[in-house]
Amino acid sequence: MQFASLDDIRAFCRDLPRGDRRFADMAAQRQQNLTKPPGSLGRLEELAIWLAQWQGREKPLLERITIAVFAGNHGVAARGVSAYPQAVTAQMVANFAAGGAAINQIAKAAAAELRVVPIELERPTRDFTEAAAMSTDEFLAAVDAGYRTVPDDCDLLAVGEMGIANTTTAAMLCAALLGGGAARWAGRGTGVDDHGLARKRAAIETALHFHRGILGDPLAVAAALGGRELAAIAGAVLAARRHRVPVLLDGFVATSAVLPLARLDAGALDHCRAGHVSAESGHRDLLRELKLPPLLDLRMRLGEASGAGVAILLARAALACHAGMATFAEAGVSDSED
Repeated sequence: MQFASLDDIRAFCRDLPRGDRRFADMAAQRQQNLTKPPGSLGRLEELAIWLAQWQGREKPLLERITIAVFAGNHGVAARGVSAYPQAVTAQMVANFAAGGAAINQIAKAAAAELRVVPIELERPTRDFTEAAAMSTDEFLAAVDAGYRTVPDDCDLLAVGEMGIANTTTAAMLCAALLGGGAARWAGRGTGVDDHGLARKRAAIETALHFHRGILGDPLAVAAALGGRELAAIAGAVLAARRHRVPVLLDGFVATSAVLPLARLDAGALDHCRAGHVSAESGHRDLLRELKLPPLLDLRMRLGEASGAGVAILLARAALACHAGMATFAEAGVSDSED
């Protein structure tokens, strides 16, 4: 196991590998010399420079892209917080394996490898309104499952999830670590009605009171109030940081999964970008808290790394321009009015 204790994760987050600013500066200089007005490609330029910094290349590559989708089940589902039964998690994992889900099509379009990792679907986490969702060992095992999923030679990683009731868990983590209670963070998820939304918010408020003694410890919160697939996303993001792999985050659930890391160190997500802002209530506010402006806003709320997967196409466009455009000198174009 990569991390034998919560203290191991804390220690890792105190000494994070950094991107190489030299290559960011080189990429920025190249952008200034391309046949266009400076800054005219907007955030595409910033995206290319960010990739250069983390890949350590003036001209980044997107030859080996991994989309990792983690699946888990949640004990709090018994509280009637989802519009779908828990069996849907395993059914959707089977759909991923058969190639029938949205993310399968997006991964093909993005020329990315799709890795789907179900984590103990037959054994949901405990209901966090009355117990810790996971023990420390269970949490560390899920973190390790995510960590081991990331190839060390990956050019770009996109992370997402599948898990009935996990928008409740995501809202739970946000309420515990950012405040504001259930009303601020809990939305309709898969489409619960007013009664379902009320049950969702009641479960969160009950858990906040039950676990009030640990709310100052981000990793204790992640274990007691999180889920296995969320822990795995955190593990994958830590592995990406170890290998300096840039990461595209998916929606509300995937972003909430890395919130505990950001609470440990303000720079823990420097190698991450928000692939999109989802239509799920709370995601825009969470991205604002994390200072992660989304690359796309398409009103998506599917999960399964679909928004991050679409953002891969944006990254490809950014690098096509960055590497393929001619400089002013190459094209024989004047770069000033002189």
